[in-house]
Parts: sequence; C-alpha cells; structure tokens
Amino acid sequence: MASIEKRKRGGKVSYRVSYRDPEGHQRSQSFSRRVDADAFRASVEIDLRRGAYVNPEAGHRLFGDYAEEWRQARVHRPTTAAQVETHLRRQILPAFGDRPIGSIRPTQVQAWVKHLGETLAPGTVTVVYRYLASMFRSAVADGLIVQSPCRGVVLPKRERPRVAPLGTEEVHALVEATPPRYRAAVVLAAGTGMRQGEVFGLTVANVDFPRRRLEVVQQLVTVQGRAPFLGPPKTDASYRTVPLPDVVLHALVAHLAAHPASSEGLVFTNDRDKPINRTRFSDVWRRVVVDAGVLRGTGFHALRHYYASLLIRHGESVKVVQSRLGHASAAETLDTYSHLWPDSEDRTRQAIDAVLGADQSVSPLRAAPPR
Repeated sequence: MASIEKRKRGGKVSYRVSYRDPEGHQRSQSFSRRVDADAFRASVEIDLRRGAYVNPEAGHRLFGDYAEEWRQARVHRPTTAAQVETHLRRQILPAFGDRPIGSIRPTQVQAWVKHLGETLAPGTVTVVYRYLASMFRSAVADGLIVQSPCRGVVLPKRERPRVAPLGTEEVHALVEATPPRYRAAVVLAAGTGMRQGEVFGLTVANVDFPRRRLEVVQQLVTVQGRAPFLGPPKTDASYRTVPLPDVVLHALVAHLAAHPASSEGLVFTNDRDKPINRTRFSDVWRRVVVDAGVLRGTGFHALRHYYASLLIRHGESVKVVQSRLGHASAAETLDTYSHLWPDSEDRTRQAIDAVLGADQSVSPLRAAPPR
C-alpha cells in the first residue's frame, strides 16, 4: 500500500507518497500540502485495488510509436491491413504522431475530424476515425491512459446515395464494349452479383458445371507492392453458393474454350495468363464505359447492383437477395436496396378489402361514399 513521508528541506516541508506499481516498481510523488498527499494516496490505493492504475509516465509515450505497435499486432485481412497502413500514414500520424499519447484531448480529435471532412467523404472519415478510436481503446487497456479522447466526437453525417441500377440495354452495351478476354467476367458479375475480386479470384474447381452453380470461397487481392494473390472473401457472410443462369454458364464455357484456365486454375487472367491486377483493369474498364456510352464513372460494382435489382424485380425476398449477395445481414440489404422493392400500398388495400369488405351487404364497416 502507499505511505506518506513528511520531509523538510531548506526550511520547506513536503509530503512524499511512495508506493509500488502493479509491475513491482517503486514510485513516488511529492506534495507541498498534506491534504493533497492524502488525496493522492487514497486515489492510488483505490486504483491499485481495482486494477485501474495508470503509470503517470506512460502517457508521455509518443502516439506514433504506440500506433505502429498497434498496427503490427492487429490481425487483419491483407486488404484491411493495407488500408490501415495507408490511413495511418496519410491522415492519423501527421496529426498526432509526434505528440505524447496522454496529451491528446477530445476537442483536438473533434477538430481533426472536422478537418478531414473538408477533403474526404463522410464514409471515409468514419473509417479513419474508427481506426483512431480503436488505437485509443487499446491504449486504455494497456494502461497508458485513463480514458480515450474519442468521447463525444460528432462524425459527419453519412448519406447513403440511392442506388440507380443499370438498365439491361446498358449492361448489353458494356458486355459488347469489353475486350473478348474479359467479356465473360462482365456477364458473370451481372448474372451472379459477385464482387470484382470474387470474379477475378474464381477458379475452375469452384464451378460446378453439371449442377449449374459456383462456390464463392476466395477473392483475388491486389495490394500495393505485391503481385495479386488469392485471399479470403470480404466477410464471413461472403462465403456462399450462387446459382448459375444459362447465360452465365454458356459464357463461362465459351470463355474457357478460348482462354483456358491458368496453371493455378484461375478462370480469368490477363493477356500474359497472369492474375488480373485490379488497378490495371480499371484502365480497361474506364475505356469500356466510354465506348458503351453509359454514365461516366460507372464502376464494375454497378453490375452487382444490376443483379440485385433483377432479383427484387422478380419477387425475391430480402433474405434471398441477402444470401445471393453475401451480405452480413438483411439490414445491410435493405439499407442499400429498400427503395427498389415495389410499393405495397395496393396489396395492402386488397388484403383488407378481401376480408373486411367481403360482404358489403352486411358489413358493419360499410359507409356511404362521400358526397
């Protein structure tokens, strides 16, 4: 437990509080007033008993050093790890890297968020902020600081734009404008809703041609400084079985006849029979969009939205659309596509009228029409 020693030096009286921290190190702090020393001793003893003790010197550690330690210790998918490194280097460390971790205040974090919002989209600001908040939570758990400065921070409002699906004629135009080597990939994306990485990571072994379905079990990952490589899908929910319509099945068969799978079994490769670099494919896709005459800026992901819109238009339920797309929850599906489901007002009227208005001659709900 802590003890207090009264000391006199040069005619001045001081009170020294001594104690051992959880690691067994002897520590002390001096006060000019006994009441302050008593308060500090009581506080230290309570924190030691509760396991909430924080070394006052720990907060002097530079945030940048701790952030790098945090980054290297995290278990992330390759794409997430690359994203964390980029955001840490570009947005977080320039603001906080050379500052003691214990000196950073909520108002400073709020000002930083506001500054990010001037150049970044709200969704990106939210992602970067969550990484920062996670670092400070770890710092609290490690006993470097008492509480996180990420408290009460207001993030910019994120307005999810309404998805405006491509029309079928536009999809046909994109298919026709795509170089033959990649044409079946466009048909596959539009006919299954697979993400771009899932399309490029598809192997022959994962296609069950007799049963007309495929298994999504991996994606092709592109990380700066590395050759493209196969990794797990985006989320656990992304592992799924997808039925293959005949139009997609025929496109795959024709593609493999013209461009046999790579030695690794990849269905789609570049003109050197190597895995497709997504960054380089973006150049190809931009030309395709222009040649097809569709809206500039249309991404490959628009084919996934087109697939979802077709399922909804033909009466598939939210749960089915969720399963086909590999969404983690039905809420995610509804957040993205709820406006595409047909309005149910007429069905509601018909359902009530079919029961309450079945016998108009005896119905107590029958009312005279308005004049």
